[in-house]
Amino acid sequence: MTKFNASDYPDAHIITGPEVENYLYAMLPARDEVLAEMEDQALRRHIPIVGPVVGRLFHLLAQMIQAKTVFELGSAIGYSTIWWARAVGDGGQVLYTDGNPQKAQEARGYFERAGVTDRVSVKVGDALEILSEQKQEFDIVFCDIDKEDYPRALRMAKNFIRRGGLFVADNVLWSGRVVYAAGNPEVHFDPQHHTKQIVEFNRMLYESPEFYTVMLPVRDGVAVAQKL
Repeated sequence: MTKFNASDYPDAHIITGPEVENYLYAMLPARDEVLAEMEDQALRRHIPIVGPVVGRLFHLLAQMIQAKTVFELGSAIGYSTIWWARAVGDGGQVLYTDGNPQKAQEARGYFERAGVTDRVSVKVGDALEILSEQKQEFDIVFCDIDKEDYPRALRMAKNFIRRGGLFVADNVLWSGRVVYAAGNPEVHFDPQHHTKQIVEFNRMLYESPEFYTVMLPVRDGVAVAQKL
């Protein structure tokens, strides 16, 4: 596996300083062959993944609430999916969603090699539309779709999370851009950054009477909200 070095990721969303980020990665146990290969592929091909620091957080969160069902809004090549699938254990189920059939096919190969195929259902299409079609509540809903859809994802997802379950969202600090955009209508960013939507999402999540929210400044920021 390629050794992590923050300087290798000039476009990455990293909140902590490079020295701290390198230290966090240096402390991690080695990942297995499948996860290590996915991390290398993400680096070479500029595929956004949560990385092993956040992956371990996901595994811990799932085990802490004894989660058995997880819905992923946006899964790419399935890196986070594997962390969730291993956490829910035998009999658990993770619903993978992505709009790209090629990525979904690549993910299926990783799931087979990781030994979690029986715990993952692969759905190709619009993640929010797929969620709207579900007939059950989930222990965890993880949000990592296009950032302009984050507010809509929160409004929808709260109806599909059991009481005591978690809503988890990645990229909530957005390389620190949220600091300059929050409460300042004069600040303008390239629309592709979707900063204002993330600022709105964070405000909605913290103000929601249905969730108790904590925002963690790890990697690009992870929001963890428990449904009350």
